[in-house]
Amino acid sequence: MFRLFIREHIIFLIFQFLLVIFIMLLYWLDGFRNLDTAIYSIVISSILTISFLGALFVKKYSFYKKILSVPTKIEVVLQREAQSPEIKQVEMYLHHIYRLYQKEVQLLYARQNRHLQFMNSWVHQMKTPISVLEMMVQNEDQIDSMSVSEETDRLKRGLEAVLMNARLDTFEEDMHIEQVDLKQLVRQVVTENKRLFIGHHVFPVISIEENCIITSDTKWLRFVIAQFVTNAVKYTFDENKKVYFETTIKDGNVIFSVRDEGIGIPTSDIKRVTKAFFTGENGRKTGESTGMGLYLAQEICNRLGHEMTITTKVGEGTTVSIVFKQQEQEERSEQDVDINIRRSDESI
Repeated sequence: MFRLFIREHIIFLIFQFLLVIFIMLLYWLDGFRNLDTAIYSIVISSILTISFLGALFVKKYSFYKKILSVPTKIEVVLQREAQSPEIKQVEMYLHHIYRLYQKEVQLLYARQNRHLQFMNSWVHQMKTPISVLEMMVQNEDQIDSMSVSEETDRLKRGLEAVLMNARLDTFEEDMHIEQVDLKQLVRQVVTENKRLFIGHHVFPVISIEENCIITSDTKWLRFVIAQFVTNAVKYTFDENKKVYFETTIKDGNVIFSVRDEGIGIPTSDIKRVTKAFFTGENGRKTGESTGMGLYLAQEICNRLGHEMTITTKVGEGTTVSIVFKQQEQEERSEQDVDINIRRSDESI
C-alpha cells in the first residue's frame, strides 16, 4: 500500500527536491552564504512535504485498501467511501461502468432466454411433422406424396425461422440493401408456399403494379412476407377464401399489404401479437404457433427502417402492411451509388 502511494507521488517528491535546490541556488547567487539558514530551510520544507504526504496518505488509506484487496462481491466495489473530489469522481465512474455492465448482462440474458424459449417451442412444434412422417413410413399402404410434401414444408419453414432468429443478432453484417421488384418477390414467395395454399384451399390474389421497385434487403424481406403468408393461410379456417397482396401509394410512400379473410385477431391481443412468444387466442386454437413469426417480422422491419402496421376485424380478416418510405429509399439509393463509385475507384 505504501509502495503504491510512493509510486503515485514520486513525481511530486522529485519536484519538491528540485524546487528546494533551485531556491538554495538563488540564495547562493544572491550572495547569501549562511549554511545554517540553508539547512533550516531544507529541514522545514522536508517536514512540510512529509506532513502533507502523510495527511494525504491517511485520507486515501481506505481507497488504497479497497483497490488492493480482492473483492468477493460487486457491492464491495460500489461502496461509497471517498473523502476527496478525485476519489468521488472515480467512484462515480465505477458506478456508471457498473450500470453499463448491468445493461449488457440483462440484454445478453434476455437474448439467451429468448433463444432458449424459441428453441424449446420450435422443437415441440417440429415433433408433429416428424411424427406424421414416421406414421406414413410405418403405414403399409402407399405413401401420399402430397402429405409428405406438406410436412417437409412445415419442417423447412421451422428451420428457416430458427436460422433467421439466430442471424438476427448479427443483422447488420448480413444485410444487403438493393432495389427490389416487389411483385416478382411476392410471386416467388407465393410459389414457394403453393402447397400451403393448396392444402388449406386458399387462393392468392396479387394486385401489385408492374415495376413496383422498393429499396430493401431481398432475403430478409422475403422472410417477412413468408411470415405474413403463413399466418394469413394458417388462420383462414374456411375454404375457398383468398389472400390479397396489394400496394398503394400514399404521400409518395409505397404501402404493401397482405390481407386475408380469416378469423381476425381479438382486440385484446392486437397490441401484443408482435411480442416474442405471444400466441394469443388464435395460437391456442391451432396449437402450432411459436409466437415468434410477427415478432421476427417486426424486428426485421424496424432494422430495415420500414414501418409495419396491423389492422384487423374479428371474423372478417387481418391486414398486415409495410410502409416503404420514399425519402428513405432515395437516401439508400444514393448511398448505394456512392458505395459502387468507391468500389469502382478502388478497383481502378
